[in-house]
Amino acid sequence: MNEIELLREWDADAPPLTDTARARARFRLYQAMQAPAAAPAAAPAAVGRRPLLRIAVACAAATAVTATVVVAQNTGESAPRTQTVSATTVLRGAAAEALRLEKPLAPRDDQFIYTKEVIELKPVSGGPVKKYVDESWNSVDGSKKSYVSELGHTQWVPPAQKGQYSWPPTEWSKLEKLPLDPARLTIVLRESGTKPDFGRKTRADEWPMVQFFLAGLLRDSVLPKGLRSAAFEALAAVPGVEVLPDRTEFNGHTAIGVRYVGPRGTPWEDGGRVLLFDAKTYRYLGLRERTTMKLTTKVYDQSQYIVADGVVDRVFQRP
Repeated sequence: MNEIELLREWDADAPPLTDTARARARFRLYQAMQAPAAAPAAAPAAVGRRPLLRIAVACAAATAVTATVVVAQNTGESAPRTQTVSATTVLRGAAAEALRLEKPLAPRDDQFIYTKEVIELKPVSGGPVKKYVDESWNSVDGSKKSYVSELGHTQWVPPAQKGQYSWPPTEWSKLEKLPLDPARLTIVLRESGTKPDFGRKTRADEWPMVQFFLAGLLRDSVLPKGLRSAAFEALAAVPGVEVLPDRTEFNGHTAIGVRYVGPRGTPWEDGGRVLLFDAKTYRYLGLRERTTMKLTTKVYDQSQYIVADGVVDRVFQRP
């Protein structure tokens, strides 16, 4: 079960949660995420798809990102010069690229978001790479059945029911209401759907979940105009976001990796999911993470990237 199901699977007949109840649920979810992994089960690890928890952002730029990476500049000289690149530089560059490349969309509630994603699993201990091409059709407003593929396994997802709750929102109308100011976006995501207190600073113990919400938001292939750029800008200010020390190859590109490393005692204390960006343009390419198949306990380096997306009128239609 994806982590979001802990928030989504409320009793459909239950009354709306109070602010106190929501805060308690967020705390219990965070505590559960810190618990040791369960014993192997008879199903592969989930890839974290829609609906899923995502990441949030920081407003305090003064505490942001100190880690940097040194990249070579080819100037035609015998010895290449180098320049220091911070996570802030990469993520703000990604924000600018997102604005430049985005296709303004206004899907109707009765339409579907189409996504085609490639996932590659490379055994850490060596062996052949497993490759999956997943195509999914998600209802724009959640009122229709969605068709989702994950590691080659397909299923119909029923329409959202009364009382179900996901965060960040998946419905387009709710995504459009998220603020495009990075600092305000951070606070709105932090509050998980309750009334945001824009005058309160984010506490140190809230940043892990904030970045998690933001990351999930960035996983969506199609977002309202300006929202992806705002999310990158917000992520650039999260304390603990850093650049990996070496460049890597990813889907034919020389890439720079950015990840979040959380405080000791959190699930992210050793670093986790790595977001990958083109080393020259900072365009977002995809992500890489370490994953374990529960059935075999075999560990893989998992890479995934979007190859096509768009808005369509029905399931199985492609843009």
